[in-house]
Amino acid sequence: MRKDPQRLPPLDLLGAFEAAARHLSFTKAAAERYVTQSAISRQIRALEDDLGAALFRRKHRALALTEDGRRLLEACEAMFAELRRAVARIRAPDARAVLALTTTPGLASLWLIPRLPSFTCAHPGIDVRLDASFEQRDLAVDGFDLAIRYERAGTRKGTPLFRESMLPVCSPRLARDMTAPLREPADLRRHTLIQVMIPPGSTMPLEWDPWLQAVGLADLRPASMLSCSNYDEAITAALAGQGVALGRRPLVDQLLKARKLVAPFTGAIASPRGYFLVVEPSARAKPAVLALENWLLEEARGKTAQRPPRRQAARTASGRRTF
Repeated sequence: MRKDPQRLPPLDLLGAFEAAARHLSFTKAAAERYVTQSAISRQIRALEDDLGAALFRRKHRALALTEDGRRLLEACEAMFAELRRAVARIRAPDARAVLALTTTPGLASLWLIPRLPSFTCAHPGIDVRLDASFEQRDLAVDGFDLAIRYERAGTRKGTPLFRESMLPVCSPRLARDMTAPLREPADLRRHTLIQVMIPPGSTMPLEWDPWLQAVGLADLRPASMLSCSNYDEAITAALAGQGVALGRRPLVDQLLKARKLVAPFTGAIASPRGYFLVVEPSARAKPAVLALENWLLEEARGKTAQRPPRRQAARTASGRRTF
């Protein structure tokens, strides 16, 4: 008797497949589902027999999905995500909406967190779970609704929030120090430059290189360098007067406005990178997600064009204005 092509396989077989396909490991899938590795292997074989198609290419100590396997994994991820949302609504119909947002540590601490109280005040029934990480999360698999990602300009990976521009910043106390004045960019050779370490394997240039090249000081050698692992650490060091950091606007705009940091030279160079908002497609069904998305876009449009305090125009070593 011919099988109905639309008949669904048993849910436990699909669950075993989704875990094995996500991990590309029968052993890890077995541990996650509290069964033996041989049980997972039997369930996958039963599912392949039911579908009449191979879902994995079994290699020596490795698994890879076939084209049919990739197609089924996409469908399973969407199905299980919707099931989780439905179960959550049934179990806790009056529960508060909890949104999961992932972004970089620098944007989280310097731009997003200072602004979040205005969102939570306007939307008292919505809680935000914030993940600050350099790791680019898989929104559907890792359970995130939105992401703000740091990407090269022109990417098609989301809605542009804002472009980035760069200029040196330091504490007001350091800017007033007449023993090592900061009158023009060439004066940076008497100061400590604070930079963020570039991750291994990254193609990004050293943080100060583009700005120094733009002002004609590509060969400048500072008094010393202070390297930090995160951008928010670099800004904390600048606030403490430990040197001059390269300020990324709009991340440092609030600190410039409050005069906690100052820009010793006016003018900023455009960065080749920017921030982009990505919304997990199935999460758009949540009104709370749309509320947070709209709020983020409004914040980016309305509060990123502030100009830093003016002191002195940046000049090249020959004295010409560069901006």
